[in-house]
Amino acid sequence: MKTIAQIRREFETAGWAHAQTLCLAYADDPRSGVQAMIKKAAHAAQSLENELARLQAMREYEEKYAHVGLICGIDEVGRGPLAGPVFACAVILPPDCRILYLNDSKQLSAAKREELDQEIRETAIAVGLGSVSQERIDEINILQATYEAMRQAVRELTPGPSLLLVDAVTIPDMEIPQVPLIKGDTRSVSIAAASIVAKVARDRLMEEYDHEYPQYGFASNKGYGSAAHIKALKEYGPCPLHRRSFISGIVN
Repeated sequence: MKTIAQIRREFETAGWAHAQTLCLAYADDPRSGVQAMIKKAAHAAQSLENELARLQAMREYEEKYAHVGLICGIDEVGRGPLAGPVFACAVILPPDCRILYLNDSKQLSAAKREELDQEIRETAIAVGLGSVSQERIDEINILQATYEAMRQAVRELTPGPSLLLVDAVTIPDMEIPQVPLIKGDTRSVSIAAASIVAKVARDRLMEEYDHEYPQYGFASNKGYGSAAHIKALKEYGPCPLHRRSFISGIVN
């Protein structure tokens, strides 16, 4: 009879399908340690099955419009911060793409976003990024700046898309057909992927800016109006990264 340590190594190195085989093979083993492993493997299998079902539901629009051609998901990040640029990302995923745990970037940890960002970039047919500076935001307003960043992101795509799935909005001055989806980053795998890549890119930039302007805590607040950020604004005044149209009620 195999030791519990030997069986544990089997479970630890087994893939999902093999783990199911192991559960059946050791189902009659009376040892509590073995039964605990079987229970854990069964729970993991159920969790994976639930995740695959969730992702399948998020493929509704990609499958609905598959006949059109390449489907692109678009999302933005950084509309609300007091400082820094707004970012947008456009992502075209392959039809057979299965990246686990794609979701609205705000629902993921920073570590998970970093992990998924790499997987998305390695898997995607094309990824495009656009950004619009704080000066431009002050000049044309945040909504128009967001549209501008989205158009930039789409122009970066090679090959180009046949249809755009956009989180919540319709982008002006685009010839490519669009489908706006409210809360699209939880309803479309393509938009979710775009939200993650945009978030990671902007967060990394704000962390770099933190070295230049450490008094504002950009590494932690990413330019958003946290209590500590607002306190620093009142104490030190704005820096070149601040959106003047966003802070007029905070500082002169």
